[in-house]
Amino acid sequence: MAVTAKMVKELREKTGAGMMDCKKALQETDGDLEKAVDYLREKGISKAAKKADRIAAEGSAHIEVQGNQAVILEVNCETDFVTKNDQFKNLLSELAKHLLEQQPESVEAALEQKLHGEGETVQEYINSNIAKIGEKLSLRRFTLAEKTDNDAFGAYTHMGGSIGVLVVAEGTTDEAVAKDVAMHIAAVNPRYVSRDEVSAEEVEKEREVLKTQALNEGKPEHIVEKMVEGRLGKFFEEICLLEQSFVKDPDQKVKKYVEDKGASVKGFIRYQVGEGMEKREDNFAEEVMSQVKK
Repeated sequence: MAVTAKMVKELREKTGAGMMDCKKALQETDGDLEKAVDYLREKGISKAAKKADRIAAEGSAHIEVQGNQAVILEVNCETDFVTKNDQFKNLLSELAKHLLEQQPESVEAALEQKLHGEGETVQEYINSNIAKIGEKLSLRRFTLAEKTDNDAFGAYTHMGGSIGVLVVAEGTTDEAVAKDVAMHIAAVNPRYVSRDEVSAEEVEKEREVLKTQALNEGKPEHIVEKMVEGRLGKFFEEICLLEQSFVKDPDQKVKKYVEDKGASVKGFIRYQVGEGMEKREDNFAEEVMSQVKK
């Protein structure tokens, strides 16, 4: 498979590796992007895991809590200026309330529902806001959550909604505890609550990467296995919430923090606006000049 400049650019953005290293990795893996990421990691070139999810669109994450139910959603727009607009903020609130009231199973189902059960559809409501605001708007995703009377929601949005985190904490009704955990998740971005949630396939894949990496470093084969197990521990610390050092008190793990409060983390949802989406690359100067010429 021919390696194109676009493929090299995409791999560079994902890994932060140099252009020639990326080109070689793609050649060695027949153009397979994910295999190329692993190839660079095995060579110790890439920091892929920390750059895999890139911000690539504008918009806001929003959280609404009503009693024992909550929703977190993401609405996208074209520029970050719109997110500060009161009309856009009202749109977020109305969509959140609708999702809590109507409990749709998917974005597609939500868009076809009557807003609050009557009148125009959700899609028509969004379209009317597009006409008023003057930018493309879209409901990208949402997650509904439930808790019991003995549990707590932790809701946190960062910098106007660029990141939104919703936590369900069991065994405590103290929302401040759950919010502390949500703030940690916003900052550190774990992928799982505990190592029990990590699939055997993912663990084995990481083990093979670490083994190859250690061998490429020239480490004796008889100590490679021990090194791999030690590095696997670090891998779990990076991706599992309960094994991470708590951001508010790095001397203790998140697990100890919640246990000391008599609580446990049932689950969490973290939205980072635009992750996984391609961002439009505009030349602002050219855009201004084009308007002047008109």
